[in-house]
Amino acid sequence: MIHVRVLFAPLLALALTLTALPARAEVDIKEVTTPGGIEAWLVEEHSLPFVALELRFRGGTSLDAEGKRGAVSLMTALLEEGSGDLDSRGFARAAEELAAEFSYNASDDAVSVSARFLTETRDEAIDLLRASIADPAFNPQAVERVRAQIVSILQSDLKDPDEIVRNAFGKLVFGDHPYGTPENGTIESVGALTREDLEAAHKAVFARDRVYVSAVGDISEDELATLIDDLLGDLPETGAPLPGEADVNLPGGVQVVDYDTPQSAVIFGQPGLERDDPDFFAAYVLNHIIGGGGFSSRLMTEVRQKRGLTYGIYSYLSLKDNAQTWIGSVSSANDRVAEAIEVIRDQWASVKENGVTAEELEDAKTYITGAYPLRFDGNGPIADIAVGMQVDGLSKDYIATRNDKMNAVTLEDVNRVARERLDPDKLTFVVVGQPEGLNSTIN
Repeated sequence: MIHVRVLFAPLLALALTLTALPARAEVDIKEVTTPGGIEAWLVEEHSLPFVALELRFRGGTSLDAEGKRGAVSLMTALLEEGSGDLDSRGFARAAEELAAEFSYNASDDAVSVSARFLTETRDEAIDLLRASIADPAFNPQAVERVRAQIVSILQSDLKDPDEIVRNAFGKLVFGDHPYGTPENGTIESVGALTREDLEAAHKAVFARDRVYVSAVGDISEDELATLIDDLLGDLPETGAPLPGEADVNLPGGVQVVDYDTPQSAVIFGQPGLERDDPDFFAAYVLNHIIGGGGFSSRLMTEVRQKRGLTYGIYSYLSLKDNAQTWIGSVSSANDRVAEAIEVIRDQWASVKENGVTAEELEDAKTYITGAYPLRFDGNGPIADIAVGMQVDGLSKDYIATRNDKMNAVTLEDVNRVARERLDPDKLTFVVVGQPEGLNSTIN
């Protein structure tokens, strides 16, 4: 087995970095339905003997039971810490001997599982992956070790202005919805979690009614169907109820959280829009011009380059499953953050009133469409994009048509969306620091 690891590990690494479909994204996605009724997307790519597999279980850390915040996050972190008779070292050693890679991640809306494995050892890799998903050991020693790691992170977060402002913004905007509290939980909630809580979190997440699957690589439709049923067929049909829509509270104004730091951290936001909104593509391009375009954006130009108020500033459309917001972030010295906020407000109002220029629009579309093919730089990224498309409810031809939709956005579209969607009065700032000349207008 050591010989196998030495021989194939470099091959897998090479395949992860070099195997890519054509940059123009001629991606042929096939729909596969397994005998057990699980649907998946497949891109066959047989030039190298390995497969990238992506799983998404909708719900994520938002499925934490009341009073058990952090349970899904801790449970997910323990999936690679052993299963069945394997402890964490045994599990890691088994994966290495197969030259397989597994990773697990929990976010607000999903638990993600990423797997990369060779064709020659595919069955053994799937057996190992299935054991980690369906039968995690939750070994007491591993639980306490990982719990201590998470508590250490949470203790560090209490002193980090960026984390403090992120949590304060979430609490203000999302209130009692799970989005309003840290997905890793608190020191107290994580410290109180029991093995029964972890088992309940596992049962809540891993079910067939919320899983999305994509695969890219050296595997046929029939082989993938068999693989998926072997991997997921024994999971329960349903998991815990998914959370409902969040009531988004963005009243406009400023909330200051006093914290002794020389530089204030700021998150600002206004209401956003749905992924399937007819104005989405125009709003995406508009955001690129305002704050999503790196050094060329309006906010970067006005706040950093012209006035030197920050090292960086950005904005983006936040598309959570149960809330849509238009978010931005900036940090500035305490004696200058009030000026930075004034400039942001002015730019928001200026774009709403005056729109953007034809040159800004063309530059944005050129960048957005030119950068898109670069995302398809290997089997893993393609599998990740494909599973994300399913979660977002996009059609198989989205990859081929996305740039055409971006190019179809006109100056009239962007400026109409600016007039109708930008809302300076709803622009809400949460500031962590000791900003001079800036007081809370929101309780």
